[in-house]
Amino acid sequence: MNTDQVTSPIVRYRTANSSGLKIFYREAGELNAPAVLLLHGFPTSSHMFRGLIPLLADRYRVIAPDLPGFGFTEAPPRTQFKYTFDNLAGVIDDFTHTIGLDRYAVYVFDYGAPVGFRLALKHPERVTAIISQNGNAYEEGLSDGWNPIQKYWKEPSAANRAALRALLTPEMTKLQYVHGVTDETQMAPESYTLDSALLARPGNDDIQLDLFLDYANNVALYPKFQGYFRERRPPLLAVWGNTDPFFLPAGAKAFTRDNPNAEVHFYDTGHFALETHVREIATAIREFLSRKLVNPN
Repeated sequence: MNTDQVTSPIVRYRTANSSGLKIFYREAGELNAPAVLLLHGFPTSSHMFRGLIPLLADRYRVIAPDLPGFGFTEAPPRTQFKYTFDNLAGVIDDFTHTIGLDRYAVYVFDYGAPVGFRLALKHPERVTAIISQNGNAYEEGLSDGWNPIQKYWKEPSAANRAALRALLTPEMTKLQYVHGVTDETQMAPESYTLDSALLARPGNDDIQLDLFLDYANNVALYPKFQGYFRERRPPLLAVWGNTDPFFLPAGAKAFTRDNPNAEVHFYDTGHFALETHVREIATAIREFLSRKLVNPN
């Protein structure tokens, strides 16, 4: 179906109480339709899916929550909630139960990848398909842009932590959006401006620095993620911005090593591929899911 002909559905903005937190999420589509769970990354929120949701929701129930510490989901102080990817995944797992999401395809981007892959490891019977948009699970997918963070993993000193605050500035947030984009006039300024405003909330900088440190545990889990791809062979589509400064195209290609049936599409754009190629990516997702959710083999 041509996405230009899709009638825009109503998108609703809701909250749900999960794991003791108020989770903000966007939802559209019929409740009895096949579900697609959209998981955002750093430094953004479900706002990144504002263009994609209407292009899928005529056929699917689409749900996009904000992770704790991001967007409009409650962000408790670090003294009350430990910001680790295990805990983020636990909150989202509980969230899916809370809203009655028993089976779903999962779209993972950036931080959403280690969250979504944890859900797949824990509940392989619930995950019907995986769409990875610059959502990495291979060391060869990590660019040199990770070097300062990897230095912090090896030596979690106060000095190395302080050095990473440069990654939280408005200038760096904008750079993540525009790097590698051939036409910056396609980049809506409210995207990086909203992200910067939410990152600037009191205490949020240390939440993000905690997650930078804990990302090392995601890399440690890569072999388990890869084992899941190899053994379970879930329907898997990679839609990748090929000029991403953080996650290299090699990370997308690597999916086919463990899952030969994985499908990989590259787009001439950067990290936030939906900002410039949302219609192309939506078309690829619709075509992929129409085949795989009917005939997963």
